[in-house]
Amino acid sequence: MSKKIINIFVTYHENMIGKAIINRLKKSGENIKIFINENLDLTSQSDVEFFFQKHTIDQVYITGGKSGGILANSKYPAEFIYNNLVSQTNIINSCFLNNVRKILFIGSSCVYPKITSFPTIEEELLTGPLELTSEPYAISKIAGLKLCNSYNKQYEKSHNLDYRAVVPTNLYGPGDKYNIEESHVISSLICRMHEAKINESEKIVLWGTGKPKREFLFIEDFADAAIFVMNSEKNKYEKIINNVPHLNVGSGEEISIFDLACLIAEIVNYNGKIEFDNLSPDGAMRKILDVSKLYSMGWSYKTKLREGLCKTYDYFLNNL
Repeated sequence: MSKKIINIFVTYHENMIGKAIINRLKKSGENIKIFINENLDLTSQSDVEFFFQKHTIDQVYITGGKSGGILANSKYPAEFIYNNLVSQTNIINSCFLNNVRKILFIGSSCVYPKITSFPTIEEELLTGPLELTSEPYAISKIAGLKLCNSYNKQYEKSHNLDYRAVVPTNLYGPGDKYNIEESHVISSLICRMHEAKINESEKIVLWGTGKPKREFLFIEDFADAAIFVMNSEKNKYEKIINNVPHLNVGSGEEISIFDLACLIAEIVNYNGKIEFDNLSPDGAMRKILDVSKLYSMGWSYKTKLREGLCKTYDYFLNNL
């Protein structure tokens, strides 16, 4: 007797997270069919509703929307908050209306207050003001977390809903945006270092002081965690989250931006001087998540930072 096919919709299949989850699902050996949003405008309520009416979907991974680093957040705040709010609302409500019982919503670590404890536990959500450079994007992600949580509270028993959410730390790896304007910190540093090496620049000047510390997780490890959380036994998941709307996902390790820049320079083989522009913004001075809840469920990351950066630079070189 053949196994039932699981129909899975992965939104934003062209972004780093979407690509990684699709690749991981294809390697899982499960009997699945993957749907993507090609030619589907997720900001159109009618288009999204029609998609879910047309297809029987069992699971949905909401992998993101408009996103970027400090520069992109500063230049496109309206686009970031609008695109994310509208698309995720369309998807979640259409899932509810069309009996899709399982969602994994993927948030961002910027949902936490600017001033918080470290490592940051899930319960810190909405306990203080947000970092201003990412506030519009963060608000949209908080709304997504709360929307899933609210549907669970109101309809879990009557409609057997199981809408889950995760908040990843800073992600990096193959499939990221490799341009200065839209890229996150690691992809931006790789671009800058590679360009400086090719141009034989004597020095490179980076934003901020280099003092902020960040936690990073390789994208393949995150995809593994996302699928792990989606398919974890419901009673175990609910016991672990203990009434918070999400689980943190990260490595539990941190590095300063200065040390990160030096490590990437070594991998790229850029031998010039690294300087920092102290007048440009640092963003939050420290960001590391408490991942004890997820780790207690039996998941842990595998890819060390140096190994992940080498794989990322190889991908960058092969996709110039």
